[in-house]
Amino acid sequence: MKIGILSRNRKLYSTKRLVEAAQERGHEVRVINHLRCYMNIASFKPSIHLDGELLSGFDAIIPRIGASVTFYGTAVVRQFEMMGTFCLNESVAISRSRDKLRSLQLLSRKGIGLPVTGFAHSPDDTDDLLNLVGGAPVVVKLLEGTQGKGVVLAETRNAAESVVEAFRGLNANFLVQEFVKEAKGADIRCFVIGEKVVAAMIRQGKEGEFRSNIHRGGSAKLIKITPEERSTAVRSARIMGLNVAGVDILRSNHGPVVMEVNSSPGLEGIEGATKKDVAGMIIEYIERHAKAGKTKTKGSG
Repeated sequence: MKIGILSRNRKLYSTKRLVEAAQERGHEVRVINHLRCYMNIASFKPSIHLDGELLSGFDAIIPRIGASVTFYGTAVVRQFEMMGTFCLNESVAISRSRDKLRSLQLLSRKGIGLPVTGFAHSPDDTDDLLNLVGGAPVVVKLLEGTQGKGVVLAETRNAAESVVEAFRGLNANFLVQEFVKEAKGADIRCFVIGEKVVAAMIRQGKEGEFRSNIHRGGSAKLIKITPEERSTAVRSARIMGLNVAGVDILRSNHGPVVMEVNSSPGLEGIEGATKKDVAGMIIEYIERHAKAGKTKTKGSG
């Protein structure tokens, strides 16, 4: 098979591991910087070009789209879909999962456990908004934030009001969520491929840090998840429409609650903690499912 990996940096661990896994299984693989791609849109035969070369003949595309370039990255993915190329995660699913508000609304509609979450526009609603999520402490989270950036824990009501006022002053969109104290700064990353959780790790924030991101000093280790947590992760990925996803779950007093569904989950932490060949499992999934024209999008949106 000829597999393309949409990545801006071929030196990243996740990109390197996917290249290695594909080559080990005898596939031709190419890393493509999606920001350097340009497209012929108004044509009876849609095409993608890079440095004067027509990109064609790919059996499958693995999107590794950074959050900061979601708009252009998903446009490139969508163009591959219109050309009939199988995309591991489709453009609509990536866009859906990147929009924190939209994703939470979709998960809520399907009965997935979530932290109590509020969203408002007018500053006149701040007091009632905080009451809505149970009062301080609360987590205030930018909709555009990623990897723990733009996430603030406000431990008192005055602090929460100050953070909300500051974010509103920047005309930023944000959510206010209950602080799940019983999670004790830990979350569970479930790595979903298809209809199965293939690996899971628990990430613990460093002392005094409520965010568990590994690159912020957190640690990770293998964990055995419950059947309810497994089901929650698989259902969440399916609701987003993602074939591969990292689903972040907190253990609350009322069961597992989903914090985020990531469409480009990193491989370094999960492979290091679980010692599993997750990259190989991704390539294996592509081998089983990649067929020309097998895309739900078909250029429809």
